[in-house]
Amino acid sequence: MGRSRRTLPEELLLLALDPATGTTAQPQSLDLGLAGAQLVELALAGRIAPDGDRIAVVAPRPTGDPTLDCALELLRRRGAPVRAVHWIGGPRLGLRQTYLSHLERCGMVHAVAGQMCGVLPTTRYQATDTAISREIRSRLDSAIRTGVPPDPRTAALAALAHAVGLGKHLYPGNEGRSSRSRLRDLIRHDPMGGLVAHAVMDVQNGVAAQPRRSPATPAGRGAPEPARGVPMQPRRDPMARAVAH
Repeated sequence: MGRSRRTLPEELLLLALDPATGTTAQPQSLDLGLAGAQLVELALAGRIAPDGDRIAVVAPRPTGDPTLDCALELLRRRGAPVRAVHWIGGPRLGLRQTYLSHLERCGMVHAVAGQMCGVLPTTRYQATDTAISREIRSRLDSAIRTGVPPDPRTAALAALAHAVGLGKHLYPGNEGRSSRSRLRDLIRHDPMGGLVAHAVMDVQNGVAAQPRRSPATPAGRGAPEPARGVPMQPRRDPMARAVAH
């Protein structure tokens, strides 16, 4: 995979970056979204493919992107297709910081050190080239405004943006309600993006932790799938570090 094109995790992170505060919107659910964005990017590269609600490795050769290749290798080591909801809900420590550091090395953002209450160290990130963020945002705006089915990459980005709750960040207030609704509707235009987006929302809503109901389910059929809607807001961790990622 060449580096001429930004990856979906990078684009999702740039979308979430608030230029006014230097922090990312929806920080906890964003981690889930980045893990999901990796799966979509690997699928677009032909390395994995959906198998029902599972993810199967179909071509284990490296992509050339170290972070994606790490995820691909972990999937390969599983040996069998893994449920998307279980993969996304697994530990992803440092994934957001990994991508922030990568964007900083690429010159797309720069870190600004500071302090909270004059004591706790913080790090904020400012985009160095706002044209990149505007281009990403314009793709979503165009798909929402025109109603023309977007390309798979943009459809997946829209699905992930909705799944992690970026709709209210991108299209705030009552005036943005219709745009948020259309953002959600774009999920249907990319099957892989839709699968991953629903998995992200299921993890947030605790569906992944619920045991399957085998006795009440007819043989050969899965348990009824819970309704999927707007993701619940993640609870804040009072022990979280004061570093603003």
